[in-house]
Amino acid sequence: ASTKGICVVHYGGHPCDMTAIMQLAQAHGLYVVEDAAHAPGAACHMPGLREYGRDDSAALYPCGTIGDVGCFSFFANKNMTTGEGGMVTTNDDALAARLRRLRSHGMTSLTWDRHHGHSASYDVVDWGYNYRIDELRSALGLAQLQRLQADNRKRAEIAHAYTAQLQHLSAFELPFHPSPTAPPSRSSFHLYPVLLKDASTRAQFRSFMHRQGVQTSIHYPAIHRFSRYQEIAAEVHLPLTDEVAQRVVTLPLYAGMQPEQHADVLQAIHQWHALRAA
Repeated sequence: ASTKGICVVHYGGHPCDMTAIMQLAQAHGLYVVEDAAHAPGAACHMPGLREYGRDDSAALYPCGTIGDVGCFSFFANKNMTTGEGGMVTTNDDALAARLRRLRSHGMTSLTWDRHHGHSASYDVVDWGYNYRIDELRSALGLAQLQRLQADNRKRAEIAHAYTAQLQHLSAFELPFHPSPTAPPSRSSFHLYPVLLKDASTRAQFRSFMHRQGVQTSIHYPAIHRFSRYQEIAAEVHLPLTDEVAQRVVTLPLYAGMQPEQHADVLQAIHQWHALRAA
């Protein structure tokens, strides 16, 4: 088979069903790469993880630490930020060594190593790039890490307040409204997306919210519809992706959001919903 691995996206900070994904990967000999760009601090409930070669003593496993590789983003709008940059995590020492080479021109040692006498020279043993993060951004990241848990709790409070107010409004579906039977995973609540039941009302809803001073976003347009990917995906048929991409709207959510700001958003939503029903 041509499939080599599974790329898991913990979209919006909401953990995927990693138990099912790891079972599928193990059954077919596939690698698992976790895109945890939205999910620092999020965690998956995974009983019985020992069968995948991992310690199963913990109830929750951080997103980005379960598959073969975890990828994090520290862009300015993420739950924790260094302005630009990111992080790759892995339990594979050989892969970690290669990743360190790839981030620095494929070189076997860095200028810092040679300056401090740890290496007299270097070799270039792989294709590589300059993906090195600088000390200032790293220091910012360490400071951000200290506040991540508290910031995620604030995000969770805002998200739960949204859910309490919106779950009974007929115009919306809440795709990440937790089911009573769902595993007790932990979201980082990077995004709060809602689905409009009628895709034709999305532009009207967003325009109304804009007039009330509320910014909404679309996370995300369907990738296979972008011009660049049309060249290689012209025959791709993804009706479910197309449907969701036409209905999704993201509401404001950030750790510094004040109660009165959150109230303004909800008031605007209720006003639009009342006008629509009139």
